[in-house]
Amino acid sequence: MNTAILGQSPEIMHLLRTLPMIALSEASVLIQGETGTGKELIAQALHAESRRRVKPLVTINCAALPEEGVEVDLFGKGNVEGDVIHRGRLLAAEGGTVFFDNVESLPLTIQAKVLRFLEAGECQLQGCHKLQIVDVRIIAASSADLQHLVDAGRFRRDLFYRLQVVPFIVPALRDRSDDILLLLRHFGREFAGSNAVVRFSKQAEHCLLTYAWPGNVRELMNFCQRMALLTPGKAIQPADLPPEMMPEVAAESHVFTLPPTGIKLAQVELDLIEQALELSAGNRSKAARLLGISRDTLLYRMQKHAL
Repeated sequence: MNTAILGQSPEIMHLLRTLPMIALSEASVLIQGETGTGKELIAQALHAESRRRVKPLVTINCAALPEEGVEVDLFGKGNVEGDVIHRGRLLAAEGGTVFFDNVESLPLTIQAKVLRFLEAGECQLQGCHKLQIVDVRIIAASSADLQHLVDAGRFRRDLFYRLQVVPFIVPALRDRSDDILLLLRHFGREFAGSNAVVRFSKQAEHCLLTYAWPGNVRELMNFCQRMALLTPGKAIQPADLPPEMMPEVAAESHVFTLPPTGIKLAQVELDLIEQALELSAGNRSKAARLLGISRDTLLYRMQKHAL
């Protein structure tokens, strides 16, 4: 499966422009975004374009750490003479990059030691008073609101600021609607294999463009795989889509009736665009989704109306 970061929306183009600059630094990076947006893919790209790319990228899923023995799992174990009996995952990353995925799940009891590790590269091994110094670069990712967790006392404030030297925000798929059709076609080809590629009618495309994609790119990938397996080569119509991807009944059933006196179409278009921008708090991708058009089309019509 191709793991390149795909997209042509302004949000993704900005991300792709800034990623190489961030990769070449040694600063800690905190990647934030909803589940399924591709945070691990960003971490992999940061490591691959860094000066540490020939060394390991050690991924630590903080949500899957064992309830007992977390300290040994991360840092390792030594003896009173100072010998290393067990190399923890942080020691194993020497010279490379450590990626703390789901960092919000890091136990409070271990966060102070992780903070010390970030600040000085020091590993205090269980059973040993001798400090081990490790040279690594730290990347962390979270789908939670870490600031909220800090305010609630569930995440150390000093660790949060130490991780967030460079904040990196990955947009949700609904906020980069210009990329949806591109991704559908890409993953459609990827999953088709030797079968004919699934196609989508214009009506089906409209449904998929206006769908919120709560699972983001991961949900879209799963959808493409399901379509490739169940309906190879078929031209997908709205009726073939899962019920949750269909537009709301109210939206489908609403029919605008032209009054006998007529309307000023340009004024109606302008009013709708202004309402969409107001409802989306100025977010043009969201406004375009509300109007059932692409972001580029919205920008063209905004320019036409001098908005």
